[in-house]
Amino acid sequence: MKLSDFRLNLPADLIAKHPADNRDESRLMVLDRKKQTIEHKVFKDILDYFGDGDIMIVNNTKVFPARLYGTKEKTGAKIEVFLLRELNREARLWDVLVDPARKIRIGNKLYFGEDENLVAEVIDNTTSRGRTIRFLFDGTYNEFKKTIEALGETPIPKQINRPVTPEDKERYQTIFAKKEGAVVAPTAGMHFSRQLIKRLEIKGVNFTDITLHAGLGNFRSVDVEDLSKHKMDSEKFSIEEKTTEVINNAKDKRKKICAVGTTTMRALESSVSITGYLKPHEGWTNKFIYPPYDFSVANCMVSNFHLPQSTLMMMVAAFAGYDFLMKAYKTAIKEKYKFFTYGDAMLII
Repeated sequence: MKLSDFRLNLPADLIAKHPADNRDESRLMVLDRKKQTIEHKVFKDILDYFGDGDIMIVNNTKVFPARLYGTKEKTGAKIEVFLLRELNREARLWDVLVDPARKIRIGNKLYFGEDENLVAEVIDNTTSRGRTIRFLFDGTYNEFKKTIEALGETPIPKQINRPVTPEDKERYQTIFAKKEGAVVAPTAGMHFSRQLIKRLEIKGVNFTDITLHAGLGNFRSVDVEDLSKHKMDSEKFSIEEKTTEVINNAKDKRKKICAVGTTTMRALESSVSITGYLKPHEGWTNKFIYPPYDFSVANCMVSNFHLPQSTLMMMVAAFAGYDFLMKAYKTAIKEKYKFFTYGDAMLII
């Protein structure tokens, strides 16, 4: 498959700027791969497609306030610093992106907060935009994290093209979020409300979780026409033994095993044995899934409507079938479904 195969004319007004008023009341498009049918529902109608013993696998990663605004020493130039990942807890070392990058050199100091109580020093240039910085902070690690929490901003994607609001702090997070480490929300999980989960559990649906800390690579554009030459960014993930037992048991019983989101699907497919069963794992994955691809674990999937030519759209195309997904996306545009982070959802069965 080629990059140009995933080109679509998506009107800018279909990129959702805000989440639905209620998590479980976004629109839901249901794709049945066997019947090749498309249905239009509301997300809470997902109840009708699952029953006793079926499994929902969610990503329990938690997004941290990764976007900081600081000033450069001497010049006072405004600098945006996007925290990507913590490299060394004791030394307060972080991988970051800086913008504008051309103004930042090794040795520069950056000041954050109105009273400039947080200082960082640039100690390495890793890429044209990337840097390694060391925060110069004397307090405990908990005090440091509280300072970042207070100064940092919820890292909603730039494509949403609006200022961050107080509602983003809660809504750019799933209700499953408990293990901090992501800078991108696992958006498919954002459609689940506590009430909907209770109703699914009453029907006998079991929830289990994995952890994959989604990074900015999810938004990195694909720059090569030949998809086999695209390299994904590595993301840290873990799957516990109790999760593998629940899923493998459901697989033996031929139950529905639903991956909620592309991050969940990537973690599952990165930890499969040659017999097709899931095994516990802790490590990193840079797995790039695009058509054609044989999935080993999940037999249904919840996803958002992703941007054209994104790696996320490509993975969903591999699961739904390329032609069927393109038909669904064209239908979504015609029916004015909302796309991207705060957009509507799709269930593929």
